[in-house]
Parts: sequence; structure tokens; C-alpha cells
Amino acid sequence: MLSEKPWKLEAIARLLIGVFICMCAGSLLATALYPGTGFQKHKTILFILAPAAFLLFAAALFELGKAWTVENFRRRVGIFFLCFYPALILLVTGQQLSGPPIAEHKIGQMLISLATMQGGVLLLTARMLRQQRLGVIEAFGISNRLLTAIAFGVLVAAVFLYLGDKIQAFCHNLLSSPGSPVRPVEQQAVETLRTATSWTQRIVAGIFTIGLAPVGEEMLFRGLLYPTIKQAGFPKLALWATSIAFAVIHLNVETFLPLLVLALLLVLLYEKTNNLLAPITAHATFNAVQFINLMIQENQKHIQ
Repeated sequence: MLSEKPWKLEAIARLLIGVFICMCAGSLLATALYPGTGFQKHKTILFILAPAAFLLFAAALFELGKAWTVENFRRRVGIFFLCFYPALILLVTGQQLSGPPIAEHKIGQMLISLATMQGGVLLLTARMLRQQRLGVIEAFGISNRLLTAIAFGVLVAAVFLYLGDKIQAFCHNLLSSPGSPVRPVEQQAVETLRTATSWTQRIVAGIFTIGLAPVGEEMLFRGLLYPTIKQAGFPKLALWATSIAFAVIHLNVETFLPLLVLALLLVLLYEKTNNLLAPITAHATFNAVQFINLMIQENQKHIQ
């Protein structure tokens, strides 16, 4: 049974807003380092917009990290939005001026976006735990039956690799039927990973996909959001809302159902073991097998 978590609702809300800011900053950084087709035409104004937006995002994030009380709430909110909204406007303007991304830049943009989102989750969670005087091991039960948690994680991943493949095949056939209003398409992330040609790109992509993404996503969805909603008195909502949200963020109709099933299994795994390392292990194992299969397929294409 999952132990009670001392998460404060306002701390979780501020963390989620902070993660969104990190995602925005990551999108800006990806655009700056890997500009689109319109960069040469607008590079002067982009050189001005990008640093200004970064500074404003940083200021908003800094303000978000301060202690918010009833007395200072209005002032904190006012300062936050004075920084955040102009930064968001500059981000959108910069992306429009930069234009559509160049094909060979997509892998770089994806890795930066992944790093800033997942890295934001980890750093902001660490800050929240520090403010609440908690350690990561204590907060997420990492030491609880460690070897058992890892073994259960590998077992669940092995089961889902078979089950998920069958569910996705069913979804693919359903979407491919003549009467379907939606056609099956490959996940944008998978499509982008196929463009990784150098070993450096593949190694970095592997580290992010197998190491960073499972830790960040499990910490956010299972470690923070699920217990918060459950302890607010809505256990069923916690289970389904976090699982649906996990499936939705991957932005693919064909993989929605298998990812929803995976998310439900990961929640049950966390409940069973009371150790976040169990769903992290399952998630990382699943991603590792999928990533290795993808790289093997791409190598075989080049050989042929």
C-alpha cells in the first residue's frame, strides 16, 4: 500500500507551473540553437528576442520559487505574470519569425525539449523537497524492498511488451479500417529519432529516452500527481486522470490506449511496492527495448 505523502497542494501547483515554464524555455532554446528556415531573414530581431525572453522566463521561475503566503500572494502573482506573459509573447513571436524547423534540426530540438522538460521536473522536485526538508529516498520510498521493486518493475515491463504490442496492433488495424476518421501515424518522437544518424546523436538520445524520461515522467505522474489527488479524497480520479494525462502527452492516437494501459499498470505497481523505483524500472526497461528495436530497424535499412 502506498504510504501517505506530505505534499502541499500549493507546492505541487507551483511545481507544475514551473515545469511549464521550463518547457517554454526549452522550446525557446531549441529554436535559438536549431533555427528554422526564416532565421537568416530575421536573425537580428531574433538575437534580441531570445535573450529577453530567457531573462523573463528565469525571473518568473525565480519568483515562483519564493515562499507564497496569504499576505504576499497578490504581489507575487502580479510580478510573476508581469514576467511570464511578455516572455510567452516573445517566445511565440520568435518561433513564428524563425519559421518551420529544418529536417536535420528536429533531433536536436527534440533532445533539448526533452532535457528541459524532464530536467525541470527533477530540479523543481528537488527544490520542493528541500523546502519541505525531505530527501528523495524518503519521499519516494526508494529504499523500500529495493531488489523486489526492481524485479517487479522488470516483470511488469516484460508482460507489457507483449500486451502493449497486441493492443497497439489492434489500434493500428482499427484506425486503418475504411470507416475510420483518423489514420494511424507514427509518434512524432519516434519519427524524429529515426533521423538520428550519428553515434553521438544515438547515444544522447538513448540516455534521454532510457534514463532521463522515465525518471522525470514517473516522478511527475506517479510520484507527485497521483498521491496528491488520491490524498485529496479522489483515489479513482487520481488513477484515471494521471493515467489519461500520461497517455495524452505523447500526442498519438494509435498509442493512446496501450500507453493508458501502461500508465494504469505503473500506478498499481507503485501502490504494490510503495517504491517509485519500481515504475521507473518498468518504464526504463520498456523504453530501452523499444529504443534498441528502433535502432536495429534503422541499421537494417541502411545495410539494405
